[in-house]
Amino acid sequence: MVSAALEILGLSLCVIGSLLVMVACGLPMWKVTAFIEANIVVAQTIWDGLWMSCVVQSTGQMQCKVHDSVLALSHDLQAARALTIISSVMGVLGLMVVIAGAQCTNCIRTETIKARVVNAGGVIYIISGLFVLVPLCWMANNIISDFYNPQVPASKKREIGAALYIGWAATALLLIGGAVLCCSCPSSGNSGYSVKYAQTKRATQNGDYDKRNYV
Repeated sequence: MVSAALEILGLSLCVIGSLLVMVACGLPMWKVTAFIEANIVVAQTIWDGLWMSCVVQSTGQMQCKVHDSVLALSHDLQAARALTIISSVMGVLGLMVVIAGAQCTNCIRTETIKARVVNAGGVIYIISGLFVLVPLCWMANNIISDFYNPQVPASKKREIGAALYIGWAATALLLIGGAVLCCSCPSSGNSGYSVKYAQTKRATQNGDYDKRNYV
């Protein structure tokens, strides 16, 4: 029962983490306009994402434009695109692997093999979390470096957007959930009480049981 509870807990955390990775991948709020110096009061806010850039007017209107060229993007955006997609695919793959080896399914009969399959799914989720962590940290480092770089104009400085925080939360859930799945162990087939049956006593030639049987 404890092992099954760990599997359910770990799988729930990993599924939520994978969904958050997909949400962070689609959100355009990876880089947000920094309101500093002369940009304290502006009429628009710029959002830069992996797939598009959006301009939000002070009136609430928003206009988005998909990035025209992939090769024209910066290296951090290109890496973030690839790694977040790989992480999302690995999340789906890890879900199928864990379900195949879960104790509530009958895809695999042997308990030891089921536990190893669940452990493999946990490793897949951990790798998925590491894949999404790399572009998040890379992007955050570039944003902070440009923010404190005096050579970068104030109008081009950006701050960390909400998508990065969602991605970090997804990474934490994937790593924790994957570690919980890796701790899953096969349930013991032997119960705590062992029943031993004595050999059947045979009757003597005269039809009576031997007196030695009565102790």
